[in-house]
Amino acid sequence: MNAITDNEYRRSWQALGARFGSDWPTPQLILCISAHWLTDGWWLTAMAQPKTIHDFGGFPQELFDQQYPAPGAPDAAAEISIAVRQRASLPLGLDTHWGLDHGAWSVLMPMFPRADIPVLQLSMDYSRAPADHYALARQLKALRQCGVLIVASGNVVHNLPQAQRGAASHQAYDWALEFDQTIAGYVQQGQLDALQNFQKLGSLATMAHPTYEHLLPLLYAAGAVSPGEPVKFFNTSFQLGSISMRSMLWGEA
Repeated sequence: MNAITDNEYRRSWQALGARFGSDWPTPQLILCISAHWLTDGWWLTAMAQPKTIHDFGGFPQELFDQQYPAPGAPDAAAEISIAVRQRASLPLGLDTHWGLDHGAWSVLMPMFPRADIPVLQLSMDYSRAPADHYALARQLKALRQCGVLIVASGNVVHNLPQAQRGAASHQAYDWALEFDQTIAGYVQQGQLDALQNFQKLGSLATMAHPTYEHLLPLLYAAGAVSPGEPVKFFNTSFQLGSISMRSMLWGEA
């Protein structure tokens, strides 16, 4: 609902997108990693016109009516796939069926409403260890030097079974606050390698993520960061008491 609701989250994404083309160069390409595309192996969308996927149910028709007709970039997808397979021997294939799911377009739509920047979406192999996801992200780091904006869409804390309807944005479970602050501490201190070891936090990690596909996108963003890069936090509040909306921006000039 953040995609169509005028709230602090949507407004912050709009403000962030507005800085491209003024404070920062406009991206030549966007690579998006969403919590909602889990596959065997890793896959890149490689179609010229990726479809808008409405992978949810029980929401207002207005949300199903949303379309994000950004072009794809098949040639770029092929080049990235070849480079990753050659350098890291990781199985990164090309997909022509998926498109852009709501984890991608619900964030990109407020940021880049004209949908005129090519977008690739990268799937995640949930059967692989977090360290493998982080290793793949390290291979994507060089793309940033070629005008590629990496957008990772997930949540630092995501426990839907524990969601509390009507909870205020400043309200959250103690375990949710602790996990959120622990992850933020790693990031703030530049201990990005520690993120791939989040499972060592034991029951705290299990409470924050009964399944951890919503945390994995953070590894892709963090893995593409150079040592010493500045980081800025925004959207540092919660929804429903158990979903952290903490967002992070690296490389701000």
